[in-house]
Amino acid sequence: MSGVKVFAPATVSNVCCGFDILGYAIHGPGDEVVATRTDKPGIHITKITGDKGKLPRETMKNTAGLAGMRLLEHLGKTDVGINMEIRKKMPFGSGMGSSAASAVAGVVAVNHLLGNPLTKWELLPFASAGEQLASGGSIHLDNVAPSLLGGMTLNRDNDTFDVHRVYLMNGLYTTLVYPHVEVLTVEAREMLSPQTSLKQMIAQTANLGGLIIGLSKGDLALIRRSLKDVIIEPQRAGLIPGFYEVQAAAMDCGVLGCSISGSGPSIFALSDNSLIAEQAGEAMQAVFTRQGIESNVYVSLINQDGAVVC
Repeated sequence: MSGVKVFAPATVSNVCCGFDILGYAIHGPGDEVVATRTDKPGIHITKITGDKGKLPRETMKNTAGLAGMRLLEHLGKTDVGINMEIRKKMPFGSGMGSSAASAVAGVVAVNHLLGNPLTKWELLPFASAGEQLASGGSIHLDNVAPSLLGGMTLNRDNDTFDVHRVYLMNGLYTTLVYPHVEVLTVEAREMLSPQTSLKQMIAQTANLGGLIIGLSKGDLALIRRSLKDVIIEPQRAGLIPGFYEVQAAAMDCGVLGCSISGSGPSIFALSDNSLIAEQAGEAMQAVFTRQGIESNVYVSLINQDGAVVC
């Protein structure tokens, strides 16, 4: 095979009570990587579009390039040559897993060109290596795993890649609103307090357990009670103009829950039908519009496929 195109979807991470361990994939925005064989060994970033010149073209400084190289090294295929074109189709610093999507698309493309020697699950460590580059050295799988595998994932342990798909009720819709304001992931993480009270820990873990049980049983009331973040959201809400007003607008429409996607500024909501999801998106966007802030709205079912060859 001489060439392949791979699409990796955007993701919502944390999902209220699952800070750094829970995430799900959405339909719509994402990144594409087109990879072709070449006689020159190694991976070469030949073109990047949609990044406004912000992303590095050096292979080992690029999330997709690094992820692909780690896979080649693992397979003992460093003599193989691959040209890689990256097509950014989602915003940077949006809380939608942009760097993770690039890493995922890159490693899936390389694996496909080599005849798919590894399964999607086996690609997780290599995709995470690319995301690790973007996050400054720490491993976070709550964007990488759902972008790669699809659905909602729970990473029990980052270091051992102990990741699991969460069973979901049918017909679960997500609304994601991206306001055009900047929230830097590094700064959003640095502002978090290292101290958490026992009361907060109990409430947060109870909500996480309740959410997973509610999703598996289709218990809407339990999901609604559990989609609450008592630790991270209160610390980060001030980074997003009018966050609580946006959240209230979504809840008034009947969503199951609403909070910050990743480190923001995107805000997500979950609903049990498309009409509520659409109405919530309009109401959330209207809050930002009143503040003079442009925004994008994405409404979709949970993406169960993850990265796909297209």
